[in-house]
Amino acid sequence: MSNTATFKDFYQVPNLSFNINKLREDLSKILKKSKYQTLGITNFAAIPMNQIPGDENSIQGHNVRGIYWTKPDESGKEVARDKPINESKYTELTNDFKNTYFEEVYKILSSKFKLGRVRLLLKEPRSTLSWHKDPEPRLHIPIITNPGCKMVIEDVAKHMPADGKVWITNNTRYHNFFNGGEQNRIHIVACMLENRFN
Repeated sequence: MSNTATFKDFYQVPNLSFNINKLREDLSKILKKSKYQTLGITNFAAIPMNQIPGDENSIQGHNVRGIYWTKPDESGKEVARDKPINESKYTELTNDFKNTYFEEVYKILSSKFKLGRVRLLLKEPRSTLSWHKDPEPRLHIPIITNPGCKMVIEDVAKHMPADGKVWITNNTRYHNFFNGGEQNRIHIVACMLENRFN
């Protein structure tokens, strides 16, 4: 297998970028009024950016996490974790993100892509996610990162810099993410309901 990143692994969306300084400024405002949910995963947390209209339960617990598949032990046997989510119902920006630059970003992304849940995901320093795969590709906008942050899809590792650019990653393949730095890594991450990898 090649160690060169391909379209099937990582794709930087051309002609689309956002103001990283505005994202960081409004991130501090969001963090003052909204709390991360840890979701029972060590060193990982999320703040939902959108919800099912009028349904506060759609941004709690398992609804923030969603189904994924993993190979948890030496047997290599794949198992499902958590429960499926109806991504297409997540169409309303949550109140904490209204009247911020995140609202503008959300509207632009929603006009260009068919999105499901959109979350602000945090990965703590010196930590990694499990080896897993998701039901759909993911869209990323890194807000805070460092050179020790890498996403690994199958055998390919890639750093996505926090420069306002938009990435699509093929999370339908086995992958993980590690933060080898000494600061939190924070990305906007959206579930994509159209497969841009086929």
